[in-house]
Amino acid sequence: MRGRSDGGKKKPVIVLVCITAVVLVFVYLFFGSSNHGASAIEYGRKLGLGGDDDDASKKDEASSTSFYVDDDDANGFTPRSFPVCDDRHSELIPCLDRNLIYQMRLKLDLSLMEHYERHCPPPERRFNCLIPPPPGYKVPIKWPKSRDEVWKVNIPHTHLAHEKSDQNWMVVKGDKINFPGGGTHFHYGADKYIASMANMLKFPNNILNNGGRLRTFLDVGCGVASFGGYLLASDIMTMSLAPNDVHQNQIQFALERGIPAYLGVLGTKRLPYPSRSFELAHCSRCRIDWLQRDGILLLELDRVLRPGGYFAYSSPEAYAQDEEDLRIWREMSALVERMCWTIAAKRNQTVIWQKPMTNDCYQEREPGTQPPLCNSDSDPDAVCEAFSTYPRTYDLLHAWDIISDVKKRGCSAEYLLLEMDRILRPSGFILIRDKQSVVDLVKKYLKALHWEAVETKAASDSDHDSDVILVVQKKLWLTSESLRDLE
Repeated sequence: MRGRSDGGKKKPVIVLVCITAVVLVFVYLFFGSSNHGASAIEYGRKLGLGGDDDDASKKDEASSTSFYVDDDDANGFTPRSFPVCDDRHSELIPCLDRNLIYQMRLKLDLSLMEHYERHCPPPERRFNCLIPPPPGYKVPIKWPKSRDEVWKVNIPHTHLAHEKSDQNWMVVKGDKINFPGGGTHFHYGADKYIASMANMLKFPNNILNNGGRLRTFLDVGCGVASFGGYLLASDIMTMSLAPNDVHQNQIQFALERGIPAYLGVLGTKRLPYPSRSFELAHCSRCRIDWLQRDGILLLELDRVLRPGGYFAYSSPEAYAQDEEDLRIWREMSALVERMCWTIAAKRNQTVIWQKPMTNDCYQEREPGTQPPLCNSDSDPDAVCEAFSTYPRTYDLLHAWDIISDVKKRGCSAEYLLLEMDRILRPSGFILIRDKQSVVDLVKKYLKALHWEAVETKAASDSDHDSDVILVVQKKLWLTSESLRDLE
């Protein structure tokens, strides 16, 4: 009886201890993880990067969903700090977040590449926090040297170097990643491939710009964009396009190299360009089914090509070595012929079609020929919203009345500033031209964003006397983890 009585007293005590332990673990996990996810940044004063001494003391106050402000009787408010996203979000692309697609259970047609298109989070799911640089981040190498090498620590992904080792896309060498200029179709260098294309078209001196007549190119499925990078030497501006697919960092490498590029896909939406934007479109082993949906993707290329523009297509179908390639080649040839394109040149694996300069061919087509001509009231310039990009991709942003426009639409100016910070490289600049009240608002956020005002002056343009120009520079700041790695 005595033994049973003692056991009965101990049992409630044990249960109470267990419950207390569970509660303490829950509190630790909840508050501990939230503090880690929004840990405050630390300026690298030891590294000569500059900064504020009191930033580290605010790490317990940060939140990934709200902005912190201090009341100021004179000015209304002064932003105290923006929270910092968790280090795992250092490469966050808000509208191309695969986790968001899964969590929101979006029903997407994978065959139409909808999962590679933009799907932006609703306001309550946004990351309202500063995107931290990766551990050990360095100021990017300057152009033109950056065409051939970048800091490995800025994009710590080397799988493409191994996956494409036989194609000379990129090579890891010490603390840098080198780009020999190769591609899936041009292993021996983009420069030789470009000269070969110019030779096919009989352009003077094998220079593809044809004496300045070809200036704007679109490279679809661009890889790490060596084709566009090497065209810059020929005074040709190329917009390189590729999705965030199995080679998900290819565009990130292109942008780090300083080559114009963006994340996108030929799927269900138009490209973010008005009609007649490019003089040449290029696809080299870009793995696009041009025959799908009655050739709608080729029609999109036709829309953005100028009259007389070219489509350079390098693929096995161009020389048809087997029955399947031959079938695709026949169907594609028939389609572009109905579109009134003609073969300008063909050699080995590459064919170059040309869009007509006039409407004569269209008017001579038989009634009912597919694809049909667009209705006269169709707007060829109507476009798929903005395009996505990785963090830290631009050296300079120019915002003329953009912030005013966002406020008029009832959108968050604060979120716009955070997005501008996300895509701007450390030490990069922003030129803001807007009303004085808007510039004053931005100035209140400078400290919270770790931006520094370089110059403020009135706009000299007589039509906008009330405008003010503010030039700011983004400081290089590092997280605690980055500082530890450097030390």
